[in-house]
Amino acid sequence: MNIQQLFGIELPVIQAPMAGVQGSELAIAVSEVGGLGSLPCAMLTPDAIVAELDKIRQATDKPVNLNFFCHTPPGSDQQQEQQWRKALSSYYEEFDIDPDSITAGAGRAPFSAEIAEVVGRYKPEVVSFHFGLPSPQLLQQVRSWGSKIISSATTVAEAVWLEQQGVDAIIAQGLEAGGHRGIFLTNDMTTQMGTFALLPQIIAAVELPVIAAGGIADAGGVKAALAMGAAGVQVGTAYLLCDEANTSAVHRAALVSAGGEHTALTNIFSGGPARGIVNRVIREQGPISPDAPAFPLATSAIAPLRAAAEAQGYGDFSPLWSGQNNRGCKAIPAAELTLQLMG
Repeated sequence: MNIQQLFGIELPVIQAPMAGVQGSELAIAVSEVGGLGSLPCAMLTPDAIVAELDKIRQATDKPVNLNFFCHTPPGSDQQQEQQWRKALSSYYEEFDIDPDSITAGAGRAPFSAEIAEVVGRYKPEVVSFHFGLPSPQLLQQVRSWGSKIISSATTVAEAVWLEQQGVDAIIAQGLEAGGHRGIFLTNDMTTQMGTFALLPQIIAAVELPVIAAGGIADAGGVKAALAMGAAGVQVGTAYLLCDEANTSAVHRAALVSAGGEHTALTNIFSGGPARGIVNRVIREQGPISPDAPAFPLATSAIAPLRAAAEAQGYGDFSPLWSGQNNRGCKAIPAAELTLQLMG
């Protein structure tokens, strides 16, 4: 089954949910033209989720995907936090920031009963998860809305596990993908594969529709994924320059810069492995730092550095999320880009 049949959409294209760089406007634009628009909810409060969903339901009656994280929040580790702040101390001095003024916090919340109660009133057509799945009780609650459930797999083992839990489709997230890895059964990054190595192996291992993600940024990539048996594709990075994206000025500049094609997996910004354009702090502290607290606790210590640098027009401390193939980024309306992806 292709994802048009599964989700009630016209084009086999999912706009990847990208927390921090988009809201309802991008999701609406993609859904309206026949793809599946997505709203990233991991960094939104329940009230903010309601506000965005109200905008979506008022603007379109087309299917939409809501995305949530399913990580287990780590316990507070004061020693690790102090170690991380010490690693960043020279930057605090450079920007005249008092580290004692920085409040520790996660910045990203997993799917919960509170969120489910709010979202259930809207009965979203699709709900997607990153870092595995929520509890069986919460999963059953989502099913009771009539929502289709999808989740990311970065290995064959993760895909088989997701199928056993009863999801409706699986996203094969290749190593090329921008943003956070959906890895959840292991922390071993040597298990991670490129999209076109991972895709056929997952297709062979499960009976469910498989959606290809990672490095797909133009019509040629979409055609190749579908030819290999993908039920559809999920595209994120290519949308970052679109009119409806909230991508910051420094992020947009980085995407079109001479060094914009140089990306790395880094834990500097959140504590979890995520792919972004290499900048100063990645070069000097990473890309993988043993000092960074566990996901998502690394965020708070670096946030004021990001704000201070961006105020001066620099992205030296910003998470410039991008996949390895960002040359498909175009500063055009999202509807136009979605149609171009289909050739």
